[in-house]
Amino acid sequence: MNCIQTKCVVKRKSRETDETFSFTHSKDSMKKNMCDRDRPKRYPLLSFWELPEYMKDNEYILRYYRANWPFKQALFSLFRWHNETLNVWTHFIGFLLFLGLTLANLMKPRMADLLQLVTRSFSSSADKNVSHNIKDMFLGTTLLFDLNNQMPLTIELQSTALVIARWPFFVFLGGSMFCLLSSSMCHLFCCHSHKLNMFLWRLDYVGIVVMIITSFFPQIYYVFLCEPHWQIMYLAGITAMGLFTIATMLSPTLSTSKYRSFRAMLFCSMGLFGVVPAIHACFVNWTNPRRNITLAYESAMALSYLTGTLFYVTRIPERWKPGWFDLAGHSHQIFHTLVVVGALAHYAATLQMLEWRDSFGCDTVP
Repeated sequence: MNCIQTKCVVKRKSRETDETFSFTHSKDSMKKNMCDRDRPKRYPLLSFWELPEYMKDNEYILRYYRANWPFKQALFSLFRWHNETLNVWTHFIGFLLFLGLTLANLMKPRMADLLQLVTRSFSSSADKNVSHNIKDMFLGTTLLFDLNNQMPLTIELQSTALVIARWPFFVFLGGSMFCLLSSSMCHLFCCHSHKLNMFLWRLDYVGIVVMIITSFFPQIYYVFLCEPHWQIMYLAGITAMGLFTIATMLSPTLSTSKYRSFRAMLFCSMGLFGVVPAIHACFVNWTNPRRNITLAYESAMALSYLTGTLFYVTRIPERWKPGWFDLAGHSHQIFHTLVVVGALAHYAATLQMLEWRDSFGCDTVP
């Protein structure tokens, strides 16, 4: 009897223990599920063979791809290592650099005006002190009259000084910022969906064309400042070529990886269009003392762009060692870096032209 009771008690205790364990286990699993639900989902990086077909662009980059990521995850991937990280940052840093240069150039005239205002206030206060002393000494009534008559003359001479237009310079800066920002946003969010991927790549190509077009504006405007008909001819020509290229880039078929070389050819043809006005400019401004340094900057720009395009088309160095340059050092990153270098060289050349025109002006102001 005691044995039977003992067995029952043991069985009952074991059943209660199992129920307690199962309850505790289910409670822990619920907590774990709640923690997993609260924790942001970490999307894995894929290999080239796991990608959707529309994302298979460079077969020599084998790993660290993003695909079908939500906007939030794509945005925060700005601070995560993948094969687009340096593509995003090279042009985003370039955009911030040109934004700083634009703001600095916008503030420069205001700072000059402020300095001139302070200088005038000091000079006017000095004139008042001189006139006050003269009045006290009863010696200089005619001198005070002369000083008051000379002040408007000085202001009038300053107002008639030639001021060269700055809008072509800021057109170039705006086009560069648009290109660099659209490129960085394209590489950041192209992993979201097929539809957005196609739209962003076309926007990226349009940004390149806009940068090429706007790069011509300051050079042609300032070089041919005294000959407006050449300004109109060359600017109309490059703008027409650019609009044709943009219309071509917006075609869904021609924006695919199959026509990569064709797109590069269009970009190069737009750049080579500048050879004609460059040769013309050399003859027009043969005696310009800044001609050689300007040509050196422009040659550096052309070399940077052409070399970058060569890397873009040939996919060197990842072609030589597939998988070795997945995160850093592949052709598109080199292309991006050389684009920023070329744009900075063009910026330096434009500053040389502006200083030259500000110093010497033109006999005929357009």
